[in-house]
Amino acid sequence: MEKNEFTILILSDMVADKLYGPYIREIFPDVDLILSCGDLPYYYLEFILDMLRAPMFFVHGNHDPAIEIGVNGNRSQPGGARNLDNEVINHRGLLLAGLEGSIRYSKAIYQHTQFQMWLKALRLIPKLLANRIRYGRYLDILVSHSPAWGVGDKDDPAHQGFHAIRWILKVFKPKYHLHGHVHLYSLNEKFTSMFEETMIINASRYRILKVSLDQ
Repeated sequence: MEKNEFTILILSDMVADKLYGPYIREIFPDVDLILSCGDLPYYYLEFILDMLRAPMFFVHGNHDPAIEIGVNGNRSQPGGARNLDNEVINHRGLLLAGLEGSIRYSKAIYQHTQFQMWLKALRLIPKLLANRIRYGRYLDILVSHSPAWGVGDKDDPAHQGFHAIRWILKVFKPKYHLHGHVHLYSLNEKFTSMFEETMIINASRYRILKVSLDQ
């Protein structure tokens, strides 16, 4: 039988001292899954993965380097984690999909125009339809770096959301959309909202999400 309750550690954008230390296992003893929304050092994600010994999926953020140079070697992604960009995955009954990057405002590698993101989103459709046929639903969690257009984004050129992500939320109705990119610096700032049937979570720094599914 598939597991139907998950404790998920969500990460994005800012390193948290609370996580990057020897007591992380005592603070988060029951994490089943780690999801990164991007813009975090690969060595930081590797540390968390090694300490918590939970599966990790990630998408790249717009500030992620093509290659990170470190004492453990040079790599293009955190070792041991799986890139979720343009993937649709069934992880122990939990249906995940991912889209990397932000709106294009410079020449960085993980930036896309609105048209490019539409192309990426359209490539997800066959897999989402297959989910619907096989599992009775399209998607549980969409993981992206950027927010959707008009849902937690900003008006400045670097932080506008994607129309294609908004369309995915409207049509395929995941239970959750996790994103980063828009930094939240105060504990008092609101980090959740609803868009139709989807709970939007800004994962800035880190969040814990409890998910229950009827399998």
